[in-house]
Amino acid sequence: MKKAYIETYGCQMNVNDTEVIFSILAGEGYERTESMEEADLVMANTCSVRDNAEQRIWGRIEQFNLQRKRRPGVVVGIVGCMAERLKDKLLDTRKVDLVVGPDAYRSLPRLLRAITPDQPQIDVLLSRDETYADITPVRTDKNGVSAFISIMRGCNNVCSYCVVPYTRGAERSRDAHSIVREACDVFQKGYKEVTLLGQNVDSYLWKTADETVNFAELLRRVASVSPELRVRFATSHPKDISDEVIETMAAYDNICKHIHLPVQSGSSRMLEKMRRKYDREWYLERVAKIRSVMPDCGLTTDVIAGFCSETEEDHAATMSLMEEVGFDWAFMFAYSERPGTLAARNYPDDVPPEVKTRRLNEIIDLQNRKSLESYRRDIGKRFTVLVEGPSKRNPDDLCGRASNSKMCVFPGGGHRTGEYVDVQVVDCTSATLICQLIETT
Repeated sequence: MKKAYIETYGCQMNVNDTEVIFSILAGEGYERTESMEEADLVMANTCSVRDNAEQRIWGRIEQFNLQRKRRPGVVVGIVGCMAERLKDKLLDTRKVDLVVGPDAYRSLPRLLRAITPDQPQIDVLLSRDETYADITPVRTDKNGVSAFISIMRGCNNVCSYCVVPYTRGAERSRDAHSIVREACDVFQKGYKEVTLLGQNVDSYLWKTADETVNFAELLRRVASVSPELRVRFATSHPKDISDEVIETMAAYDNICKHIHLPVQSGSSRMLEKMRRKYDREWYLERVAKIRSVMPDCGLTTDVIAGFCSETEEDHAATMSLMEEVGFDWAFMFAYSERPGTLAARNYPDDVPPEVKTRRLNEIIDLQNRKSLESYRRDIGKRFTVLVEGPSKRNPDDLCGRASNSKMCVFPGGGHRTGEYVDVQVVDCTSATLICQLIETT
């Protein structure tokens, strides 16, 4: 049996793609290994959303190539978004045998058989219908508790800064019945939580002659698999998240009360330039709706500092929106131009690097303060937590997330990974709720 080693970079969707790849490779006689030194096939599943992610991959390619030199016959491959975007440059290095884009993973067995020392193989064609719906992923998670389920691929939004539509193609939704079957399968295998994945889950729409399933209906169906199966999802888009989705979340106890709602900027001028298709007022109205229906819903976001032509007034608008909303936490980045995007073609990247860094640091400082305020408000509250495993800092403690996605740490008390436990918050940091067990009689 040959062995395959894959490093995964980027978002949760890439994790799910890696699991699909391992399933495809299993049919070709490969088994998964976590040791690069014993692998016959060494690959990186890549992300092109930000420049620093790509730069990391170039460094890893050098390390992968050492395996080829030490052990002739080892195959080195790059798959995923970077493979599609930089296909020619990757092959020109002569350090890569295989380049495969996100929609071409089914071609891996054929390509692997065709590789010779002088003939690398490539397939980066994008598809309008590939969803890998019939492939059962090989789960790579460590805890055996949480599973990712892809419900759609691609994106139609074409935000001006974003490379995803060019690397992952047009949006297409997966057969709703196959999604529910996969949720049933993972639950029967002992998983207690699924996360439904899509670039914009709120635009999920699957139609046949007899049936139409939108995202709210899909949530209902997956939540109905079992009340013991928690349901999460990522990522929502502020322009598309509907009242029906919000009300469906509130109606099911096992749909987790957490929404990741990327705002990117608090300035309506910047949002228009980013082609986000909503303004500041729309975003704040959606937040108000969420909190009116689910007052304790966790809310997280993405923020970009220093987008093209951003002024101090635009930056101040972002800061004031963050202050008003009070996100639990956020992914925060300085803008990095991605070649081929609308912004790269049309707008100069004209905010000086030192200004971007200063604004990003101000955003981070504000969010750290708001996170601490958010977590402190939970002191004294009780939560049901799904145990994910031992705490990193103290193996005698356990950790797991509450419904609102906040991480809780608590004494083990004889409990095990995969159990639900009730806890009470007694203290916190800006990223963790410190809890005591509530023992039931």
